[in-house]
Amino acid sequence: MYFVTYGFLYLFSLLPFWIIYSLSNGIAWLLFKVFRYRKDVVLHNLQIAFPDKSQNERNKIAYKFYKNLTDTFLESIKLITISDENLNKRMLLDASECHKLFAEGKNVQLHSGHQFNWEYGNLVFANNLMGPFLGVYMPIKNKVLNKIFYKIRSRYNTTLIPVPAFADAFKELSVHQYNLALVADQNPGKPIKGHWLNFFGRPTPFVAGPDKGARANGTAVVFVKFKKLAKRGFYKFEAEVITENASDMREGELTMRFRDFLEQAIREQPDNYLWSHRRWRRQFKPEYEKRWIDTAPPPIPNYPHQGSAT
Repeated sequence: MYFVTYGFLYLFSLLPFWIIYSLSNGIAWLLFKVFRYRKDVVLHNLQIAFPDKSQNERNKIAYKFYKNLTDTFLESIKLITISDENLNKRMLLDASECHKLFAEGKNVQLHSGHQFNWEYGNLVFANNLMGPFLGVYMPIKNKVLNKIFYKIRSRYNTTLIPVPAFADAFKELSVHQYNLALVADQNPGKPIKGHWLNFFGRPTPFVAGPDKGARANGTAVVFVKFKKLAKRGFYKFEAEVITENASDMREGELTMRFRDFLEQAIREQPDNYLWSHRRWRRQFKPEYEKRWIDTAPPPIPNYPHQGSAT
């Protein structure tokens, strides 16, 4: 089945971009208008994030989101055969600050959110950073697709670490200098172990691991913003150094700063975020009070004082 599927996707990837984007337009329309793929989730999320916008404005953002979603999937298939020259001209990255940190002997931890196109983002950093590039990923349940995307993602020798094996694998890999890429807006598996804070004004848990690991290892931390450019299929990746030594920061500070960074990135390009992800599915409970890190008080009736990092 792997060779049949890979062969079909290989042939598909040979199609020119104009045909691929024509197909993407059609698929996006079907997902939005006909199949209504997670449409209720998308519109609910947009209502939380942009309550000041009209329903018509949110519908327009939603439809652009579906086009970005299908573009990302089809662009990822295109990566099977696209040349280095063609790929590199579609991705803009100034990695000079990351190079400087690495040249000074620092380990670098990169935080990004679910912005499009994350597959391009993985490759542009893997191809441009100095030293080993470690990427943490969630395996795809379909074993055939997981194998195919593993091959795509390791194109520039990225060392891929599946989330379930991260703790043990990282112990061995971190004995040498590294660049570590993390998608830092994930929902924690256990809400009581996450960092709780407001995200677009709604109590939300963020994974605490990126914050905890960076402080424990004293890494330099870089936040990365993904931006779609005017020409379709072209992206700019903006890297911002947050700290050269995360051990100087208190618990939760990195998470709060990433929250602010991500909110700003989303406001700049509202359709360029994974709105089909149920980001606000968790409800805050009193037992999570000690995990509240925001400067605003947690949503507990008659709570007497401000929340703080724990």
